[in-house]
Amino acid sequence: MLFQKLTIQINNIDEKSIIEQRKIILQPLIDYINLKLNNCEEVRLNFICTHNSRRSHLAQVWAQAMAQYFNLRQVFCYSGGTESTSMYIAAVKALKQFGFEIDVIADNDNPVYAIKYSSNQSPIIGFSKCFDHPFNPKTDFAAILTCSDADEGCPFIEGADVRIPMTFEDPKAYDNTKLQSEKYFERGLQIATELKYVFSKVNTKV
Repeated sequence: MLFQKLTIQINNIDEKSIIEQRKIILQPLIDYINLKLNNCEEVRLNFICTHNSRRSHLAQVWAQAMAQYFNLRQVFCYSGGTESTSMYIAAVKALKQFGFEIDVIADNDNPVYAIKYSSNQSPIIGFSKCFDHPFNPKTDFAAILTCSDADEGCPFIEGADVRIPMTFEDPKAYDNTKLQSEKYFERGLQIATELKYVFSKVNTKV
């Protein structure tokens, strides 16, 4: 069961606000999840952006929470970048605003976070890493490109079943401005809304 605050946030998300053009972009991810689950296979989703600092982490965390919300226990979510930096603190704060519980388990130039969405599930381990880091799957996964730079820079991702562009605008443009918190929350909400739509369309036979 998800944390109560997180459940309320998801219940209040209106996925009907997604425009038709965006739904076309999301359809390949829906098709991939359905194919895997209907073949009784585990679903591994690796969300990739340039630095694994903002959008890819927001997408990984929300996707895992949505899988729990829709009781899809065969879904496992990951993230990575074309290079590693650190998970940006504004993304961490945005996730906390939504109701995720986050602890720092290693505080250095690339902090490591334990991100919990449920009392009884293991936390997501959040830190910046390359998409082919040992934490991530080597084969049998969907590579989901959450930024245009990663989409253009990674025409081929070894081991991936499928490569799915699903890009979002970078909230980095608002770093160190008065709008920073608002824009990170806004981007997190967009990602949550689209992933709720994706998982709501999963029609598994199992």
